[in-house]
This record gives sequence, C-alpha cells and structure tokens, in this order.
Amino acid sequence: MHELPIAQGILESVLRHAAECNAARVTAIYLVIGDLSGVSSECVEFYWDALSRGTPAHGAAIHVRRVPFEMTCLDCTHAFNPTGVAFGYDCPAC
Repeated sequence: MHELPIAQGILESVLRHAAECNAARVTAIYLVIGDLSGVSSECVEFYWDALSRGTPAHGAAIHVRRVPFEMTCLDCTHAFNPTGVAFGYDCPAC
C-alpha cells in the first residue's frame, strides 16, 4: 500500500516538470527502482493509471529499470553485489 503515496509523488513531480516545459502531454516516464526498496513496480503502475486520469500524464508509458543492491568496500573501493539470504558483507576483493 505504500506505493500509493510514491505514485502520487511521482505524478506531482511529472506534472510540475511538464508545466515548467509547457508540455501539453507526457508520453513516457522512466523510473529507477532499487531491488531492496520494497517498491512493487506493478503496484506503482496500477496506482499511476488511476491517479493520472484527467491529467496530461494519462496514458503515459512507465518504463522501470531495477537496480541491484551494491556495496563499496571502504578499504579498496571495490563495488560488489552481496548475494544470498544473509548478505555477505565481506569484500570479495580484499
């Protein structure tokens, strides 16, 4: 259910930017959602359809790119993606 205020915030931002650009219509929105955010892109799209009715963003395609959780070692600056149920926080490069 926390996707509803997220979708509302996205819509407000999109409409604000559209107005600043004097855009008559919004045709596409590109979102980046982190895998550990707990946000369901399907739920955001569901709420988007309902919330955007009657706005210049109604019918806009939503493109979602999921990004994995990434850590950076403070010692060697190696970036890595911990995997498994219990994330391994040890740097694989050190």
